[in-house]
Amino acid sequence: MAKKQAVAADIRHYDVVVAPHITEKATLLSEHNAVVFKVAQDATKPQIKAAVEALFGVTVTGVNTLTQKGKTKRWKGKPYTRSDVKKAIVTLKDGDSIDVTTGI
Repeated sequence: MAKKQAVAADIRHYDVVVAPHITEKATLLSEHNAVVFKVAQDATKPQIKAAVEALFGVTVTGVNTLTQKGKTKRWKGKPYTRSDVKKAIVTLKDGDSIDVTTGI
């Protein structure tokens, strides 16, 4: 079987993965070989998989996405709505890991 070619990081990959999402739940998921990222609203699962594999050099086995709706808040008595955020829970192959505390 031929070796898989390493995919070079494209400038579009940086637009798909916005930032790591570091919370207590995301830290618990890291024990199960999963990492949580904030991603672009129009990003698809194949785009997210390709971006994470190219940027971090890991093998992705699964991508689950969810859209967190923005909360309604008040500031100086006037209501406003926070922006919606799309998150991706990326499951990695056993043995691979991503350290989100370091930059890419």
